[in-house]
Amino acid sequence: MKNLWQKCIERYGYPKVYITIFLILLIIIAIIQKQSIPDLLVDSLIRIGMNSILVLAMVPGIISGTGLNFALSIGILCGILAGCIAIELRLVGLTAFFAAVLISIPFAAISGYFYGLLLNRVKGDEMTVGTYMGFSMVSLMSIGWLVLPFKNPDMVWAIGGRGLRVTITLLDKYDKVLDHLINFELFGRKLPIGTLLFFGICCFLMWLFLRSKTGAAMMAAGDNQKFAEASGINVNKQRIIGVVISMILGAIGIIVYAQSYGFFQLYQGPLMMPFMAISAILIGGATAKKASVSNVISGLILFQSLLTISLPVINKMMPEGNLSEVIRIIVSNGVILYALTKMGGNE
Repeated sequence: MKNLWQKCIERYGYPKVYITIFLILLIIIAIIQKQSIPDLLVDSLIRIGMNSILVLAMVPGIISGTGLNFALSIGILCGILAGCIAIELRLVGLTAFFAAVLISIPFAAISGYFYGLLLNRVKGDEMTVGTYMGFSMVSLMSIGWLVLPFKNPDMVWAIGGRGLRVTITLLDKYDKVLDHLINFELFGRKLPIGTLLFFGICCFLMWLFLRSKTGAAMMAAGDNQKFAEASGINVNKQRIIGVVISMILGAIGIIVYAQSYGFFQLYQGPLMMPFMAISAILIGGATAKKASVSNVISGLILFQSLLTISLPVINKMMPEGNLSEVIRIIVSNGVILYALTKMGGNE
């Protein structure tokens, strides 16, 4: 039994094993409480689809050697800006969704390029600088949302007609255009098949990219910088490419998230979103130096299922408090703390 436990820890890591055990316990408790397991399953799938591309956005940054992208908020801001432009143009449906995606790509690419240049000057402190930059840009853009020349009455404040609202609804625009792209129901509820299919396509493209010449060079640069330089690889260039792709996926990810959620959250809304994505990929078995598509998928399933099931279970156990939110914060930040303490170890 001890050998089996040790093998599981060595193969999957402490976070993945412990979260799996905790998730199984929650499911057992949910069954005892007579919670609706089918509803919890469907809700978990919806949350997995919502957050999928944001978690995938962590892979390029990690394998390129820049580490966990704590500044993913910058890419998220680009996606929100593109989404608002699509609404300003009065586009609807899939046209609006894909227009927002296309508009977000150059914004995120330019932002990622300059951010990558910055990271190349602060090697070794990428995550500290990334956290500062992410928080700073969210705060700076809080001013931007007030002064940008948007005119659509569905977005601007009713009084004064200037400045964007805190919450922008996507109802009658491109709300759930991916979720309901393919009509499929389970237990009487619609599943986000379109969103999961979009995620699957993005995972496949990432898998292909990692096996391309550029992807191999990027992984070599992230794995061993000196060896990569001796092999003729431009390490700084590969790091920038990784950051640019990460930001683009972050921009696309928030558009996917918003169409499923039904709203864009402006101002301080994007501030903590990178931490949720980081927690998920770390639970999936990734480290600050290594990540794969399989880490993304397993992390999404474990983390989002944990959050979905823990809310009703803990609220039913202790209805007088909001302990479910406390558990969410402990889990997400605890996993990040674990990864940071292991960066100098053998992982």
